[in-house]
Amino acid sequence: MQQHGAAASGLSVLHFLLCRFFGQDPHRSNNCCVVAPIKLSLAVAMPSSHGSIRLFRLAGIDVYLHWAWFIAAVYFINRAKGYDSPVWSVLECIALFGIVLMHEFGHAFACRAVGGKANQIVLWPLGGVAYVSPPHRPGAQLVSIAAGPMVNVVLATVLGAFLLLSTNFGWVNPDTDLRAFLQMLLALTIAILVFNLLPIYPLDGGQILRSLLWFIVGPVKSLIAACVIGFAGVAGLVLLAVLAKSVWLGIMSVFVLASCWGGLIQARALGRIAKLPRRAGFACPVCKTPPPAAPLWRCINCGNQFDSFAASGVCPACGAQFTQASCAECGNVTPIEDWAVRTDIPPKYDGA
Repeated sequence: MQQHGAAASGLSVLHFLLCRFFGQDPHRSNNCCVVAPIKLSLAVAMPSSHGSIRLFRLAGIDVYLHWAWFIAAVYFINRAKGYDSPVWSVLECIALFGIVLMHEFGHAFACRAVGGKANQIVLWPLGGVAYVSPPHRPGAQLVSIAAGPMVNVVLATVLGAFLLLSTNFGWVNPDTDLRAFLQMLLALTIAILVFNLLPIYPLDGGQILRSLLWFIVGPVKSLIAACVIGFAGVAGLVLLAVLAKSVWLGIMSVFVLASCWGGLIQARALGRIAKLPRRAGFACPVCKTPPPAAPLWRCINCGNQFDSFAASGVCPACGAQFTQASCAECGNVTPIEDWAVRTDIPPKYDGA
């Protein structure tokens, strides 16, 4: 990624360290050449299945548990209060990540419903990550993102109704650990919902804001606006972390701050790419956008930048052959041969 200044250099170091920590290779991406300006567009490494425990597979979606989750589990279990038996503290921690998992499945299933791809969920100390690839349209992005919080709305409604009915009909003794557990479950569900709806990128609220703005100002300007608003939100999170003396919230603030900065860099890169001429005869199989006619793809072997489509996927510097290429617009990696289109049909391009 072409970066300038101390802040950008710091982001590269942060990305590299987090990639290593979460089991990713910061330099390689299978047999594909990556778009250099947005190679690290996500800025902060998300947890991957490498170094994670595969829990199960549901509807074609693999669920993994990152090894660092156990550190978070110990932290949350020790902080759980209000129970006579420590068993309920363990159950509370498991239930917390159970709520997170259902939230992520909401993202995954909604993404598939709008024609996207979703095949992996990873639970980690900061919650969960659903690896989804919705169509490169604001409506599809909005549905995929909003589905997660909607799961929390449904869960909160069900839990609230059950607690209300149990109080009226005496189903659960109010002085038992079970009652305290159900109340905490409701509180956690609402807390996750409220936190995720904060208009701070890359939280769900920030991405929902970005999707709504996308309808009006396009993908690039909407991302810039969401990131700028996110910076203000991060300041609030840091203040809250200090006042609450919360280590977890402090770590989350750092992660969100780095993501906002990375999103801003991504938006600027996409803005430059949007102004480049397009190569006729090719279009991304996913978003239908023609590739830029410029040397934007970086060889993962030697680091040379070249035009993957003009060179037929062969690096001019080292001769490495690549069968796949990443899209400069939607980021999806697909076989180069699938990019070929009929030249008499103009490819779709929504601009920025």
